[in-house]
Amino acid sequence: MRTTIKFGTSGWRAIIAEEFTVENVRRAVTGIAKYVASKKPNGARVIVGRDPRYMGERFVTIAADVLSSYGVKPLVIADPAPTPAISYEVIRSKTDGAINFTASHNPPEYSGIKFSTPDGAPALPEATSAIESLIASNGDVSGAASKAQVANIDPKPAYLARLKEIVDLPLIRNSGLKVVFDPLWGAARGYSDELLRDAGIPIATVHDVRDVLFGGHAPEPEDHLLNEMRQKMKETGARIGIATDGDADRFGIVDQDGTFIQPNYVIAVLFDYLVESRGWKNGVAKSVSTTNMINALAEHHKVPLHETPVGFKYIGELIKQDKIAIGGEESAGLSIRNHVPEKDGILAGLLCCEAVASRKKPIGEQIKDLFGKVGSFYARRENFSLTPELKAKFTSKMKSDPAELSGHKVKQVGRADGLKLIMDDGSWVCYRVSGTEPVVRIYSEASSEKSLDKLSAAARDWIKQ
Repeated sequence: MRTTIKFGTSGWRAIIAEEFTVENVRRAVTGIAKYVASKKPNGARVIVGRDPRYMGERFVTIAADVLSSYGVKPLVIADPAPTPAISYEVIRSKTDGAINFTASHNPPEYSGIKFSTPDGAPALPEATSAIESLIASNGDVSGAASKAQVANIDPKPAYLARLKEIVDLPLIRNSGLKVVFDPLWGAARGYSDELLRDAGIPIATVHDVRDVLFGGHAPEPEDHLLNEMRQKMKETGARIGIATDGDADRFGIVDQDGTFIQPNYVIAVLFDYLVESRGWKNGVAKSVSTTNMINALAEHHKVPLHETPVGFKYIGELIKQDKIAIGGEESAGLSIRNHVPEKDGILAGLLCCEAVASRKKPIGEQIKDLFGKVGSFYARRENFSLTPELKAKFTSKMKSDPAELSGHKVKQVGRADGLKLIMDDGSWVCYRVSGTEPVVRIYSEASSEKSLDKLSAAARDWIKQ
């Protein structure tokens, strides 16, 4: 039985040697090659890159051969490269897209394919649906490609040069800020640290070697995986720790006291900082599951607010149209005006360094300042496991309009992505049923930790009722 290859919110991912096989990579890239060739029959060029995962080099070679056999010139990146650097190179070099072999923050047994369109953005559903149809119609592709004549490219110099234009590195250097960087063995090795070091900013790194097993866990910049960065911060006296995931599209921030800063708060702080430091007030974007602190700050700054479904491609469209100064998702993805329409974890960390240096306050104190401006916001994300029976029942239940939850009336129901219930006190819950796992993701937010605990419990109970 042939594997059905589906592109989700950020490409196709599967376990290596189970579904992510050489044959299926050929099938997937054949579909992409046909799609690109249909858009540009002559002279199409596609960048091919990867993160440091197992078999990455082999998959890149296969993709180059397949592209070449369909008349598409492959531009191959020899070393692991961050997703935002690849995105920037697509725009800078005016290529017809990019194939990136990465499973991002997923565990080491996974690999994946991200396809970016000529605008450097993640492919929108109309493109991925067309590619999926082409993949499904493929016959035997095992011998479809011959050895390609490739052109090798390096996106690093141009991407780092662009970051120098965006981030005020002299301000950071003059502040005396010390930084620790954790690339989590991923594609950002030699990016954030090299940029800061060349600017004369004291920088120490951890996990700065290639490890295809990422230390034996997912390369995800989450609280419990950043203890070695915390230890290095203590040793060096660093006032901030910045981390990136496997392909550097996600960020993780640790404050000077060792506190992990929730991505929701990072997005809010940087939104406020960009309005203050750049004067950008053209707009802000957030996914439906991202903190309503963004809503409150948008009202405070008199800035247009855009709420999108989950998936950075929707925020990327707003960046392309210059409708927003910053857009972010609570899953640790953000980008800004006049930059790539793709998540950039490297940029997020550098901007946090700039905000700390400029305001002379740690991120935690800046969050308290925001609470003083617009009120307090406490958010949580949980996964609730579903049996097949409960999943079917709850999927049907999501079509209903509950009148109350956690002792509060539901004043607004949203279905832009999943089910979002907004209560009369401003607290809210958002349910999203996973398309790949037997779980429902529950996002909740309230004005105090006690209220959040109560709301979260009620949100879980509602699933079982």
